[in-house]
Amino acid sequence: MEVKVMKNIMHANDKLAEENRDYFQKKRIKAVNIMASPGSGKTSTILRLMEAFGDKVNVAVVEGDIASSIDAEKIDKLGKPVIQINTGGGCHLDANMIKASVESLNLDDGTILFIENVGNLVCPSSFDLGEGIKMVIASVPEGHDKPYKYTSMFELADIIVLNKTDLMPYIDFDRDSFYKGVRALNEKAEIFEISCRTGEGVDQLAQWFLDASK
Repeated sequence: MEVKVMKNIMHANDKLAEENRDYFQKKRIKAVNIMASPGSGKTSTILRLMEAFGDKVNVAVVEGDIASSIDAEKIDKLGKPVIQINTGGGCHLDANMIKASVESLNLDDGTILFIENVGNLVCPSSFDLGEGIKMVIASVPEGHDKPYKYTSMFELADIIVLNKTDLMPYIDFDRDSFYKGVRALNEKAEIFEISCRTGEGVDQLAQWFLDASK
């Protein structure tokens, strides 16, 4: 019975995800599903990217959290369209939540829509939102073993960002092992190294998004 219920849930989600995908494609919206563990720097990366974009592209954000609106308030202070989704304990966003959020945001054609998923490296990988780009953020303090432990997340990623590289001299992080783990799962994903604290690497990442949005 549980299996049947789960299949029904996934089928309904996938159907709505396709509707979202069609909408995004028609409006040339680049929807980016940002997945990462708590504290990896999802919101900081978004803020840094918006700064790097300047006036070159319209940006909107969907903020997903179990509770609070702290991150959405940071985006709102910059005058960018943002909507907060609190899942109340749910470990991921789903396609229906995104559909409702997009309808409220009333996005302009050509917008880059950052969807900050709930912070964990398990549940979000299983739910299609209709996004065009899956982005996974890992951070140096988390360790180099994340690709080995959370394989499905890294397998599906279109782009992988290694954040907090400014801490590399102070933490036992094996860059070669990290890359080896990623490439064993995913040969095609773009990989960027950045530091949201110093800004290193952010311009290159921003340019990738600008090129992808053309």
